[in-house]
Amino acid sequence: MKNKKVLFIVQTAVIAAMYAALTYAQNFLLPGTTSAAVQFRVSEALNVLALFTPSAIPGLTIGCVLSNIYNIGSGLPLDMIFGSLATLGATLCIYFMRNIKIKSYPLLAMLMPAVWNGVIVGWEIETFFVEGDFIFADFLVQGGLVALGELGVMIILGTALYYIIVKRDLSKKIFKA
Repeated sequence: MKNKKVLFIVQTAVIAAMYAALTYAQNFLLPGTTSAAVQFRVSEALNVLALFTPSAIPGLTIGCVLSNIYNIGSGLPLDMIFGSLATLGATLCIYFMRNIKIKSYPLLAMLMPAVWNGVIVGWEIETFFVEGDFIFADFLVQGGLVALGELGVMIILGTALYYIIVKRDLSKKIFKA
């Protein structure tokens, strides 16, 4: 595709749609697994795409906003804001850290979703969903549980997706049209 702006917009839209569709499908098949404190949101593995294209940054953020619209009906309207901000921060860090590798694996970049979601969503849970005052030790527990789910997704599914893209040279075929 010759027009880089159009390519960027198309990639952003496709990534957003994939993220939202995966999240909705998982929530339909396994209710609660995409919005609980310890969640294993399969669509979070798509964060790996930020290693290969900057269009993944807005794509994943918009996809997170769209998928969290469902959570408004579950009494979680703030997750649309804070969860999406965590995704934005994580994908920006992934993109900027994409070349920092340990034995050809971008470990630090792969940890960013766990770090950002652990801190932001952990704070969100402790601040808005737990009755009483903010207790730092409880925040660490909430954030740790969120980070644990994110870490599981990124280490298991994200790593598999990363190696599939790298080994088959899909990044050039898909993102460098």
